[in-house]
Amino acid sequence: MKRTCLRLPVCLVTSVLLFQVCSSIKWLALSHTPGSLHINQTQHCKLLPGLVSSQAQLCRSNLELMQTIIAAAREVKKTCQKTFADMRWNCSSIDIPRDSPRYRPDLDRGTRESAFLYALSAAAISHTIAQACTSGDLRLCSCGPIPGEIPEPGYRWGGCADNIHYGLVMGSKFSDAPMKMKKAGSHANKLMHLHNSEVGRQALRDALVMKCKCHGVSGSCSIRTCWRGLQDLKDIAMDLKTKYLSATKVVHRPMGTRKQLVPKDIDIRPVRENELVYLQSSPDFCSKNDKLGSVGTQDRQCNKTSIGSDSCDLMCCGRGYNPYTEKLVERCHCKYHWCCYVTCKKCERIVERYVCK
Repeated sequence: MKRTCLRLPVCLVTSVLLFQVCSSIKWLALSHTPGSLHINQTQHCKLLPGLVSSQAQLCRSNLELMQTIIAAAREVKKTCQKTFADMRWNCSSIDIPRDSPRYRPDLDRGTRESAFLYALSAAAISHTIAQACTSGDLRLCSCGPIPGEIPEPGYRWGGCADNIHYGLVMGSKFSDAPMKMKKAGSHANKLMHLHNSEVGRQALRDALVMKCKCHGVSGSCSIRTCWRGLQDLKDIAMDLKTKYLSATKVVHRPMGTRKQLVPKDIDIRPVRENELVYLQSSPDFCSKNDKLGSVGTQDRQCNKTSIGSDSCDLMCCGRGYNPYTEKLVERCHCKYHWCCYVTCKKCERIVERYVCK
């Protein structure tokens, strides 16, 4: 078999090697793609880490879509870590070091953490595509359709709606592809991941709200031009975090002629369409345990005055904490000068921080 030698950036070569064996959300490895790589030739699809064959085919037939999908992978990583910054599990599972061969086991074992990540990933990829249509970054789509219902007096449909339909179609085609392969793990895991991905997309549909811009003399807002737009991904992530906290543990058992996922403790009802589900209990994430995928909370910053999940008591798992001081330089004593600029001084203050032992 003849091989074509392509010049890959060193960091991209590393990513390709790292993500050959991992979970079915390995497309998130695209977050490591160098910003200098522009996907404008079909051969570039071979350079992208983490793609299964059907995703690579989608890449070849939709080259311009890939820059948006790469952006979605970066958004998943950033949003997940920010959403869980106050908890023991802080989405470190997808921030793997360069010398690690795979994602941490907490994402392979069907835990509630993997449930959240699959839901967020599905929502993020469709969210990013939908808004790329609106901004004109994708030539294959445009603004979403104008709603059929008649608006209230003083309102009119206009602007450019987020194309959620195109985002959902292309997003699900890409993100669900690994779960539909024959070698995608156990049937129970595939059902779980497909279910949670759909929960994420439903959360996206629920995040479609009416946005308006005022028109009128002297800002009177006598007429409002409105369109349907998506909420920020961070708001959708917080909705999914609530579902994560109330996720249902399920088992894979025969129901009629086939096996299905049913609640472990409540066999009398089916799994609800809007609830996240998981198969395996999570570790407490207090101590480092590579087999369970826990990095521990040592050296994590905690809040001494909080009573929530970021409190030093809960975050440090009763091990105690160490204080340290940090000098902050801030703008202060700002004055407005006519016309029209502001001058400020720089002030220093010392704050006390705490990290887990």
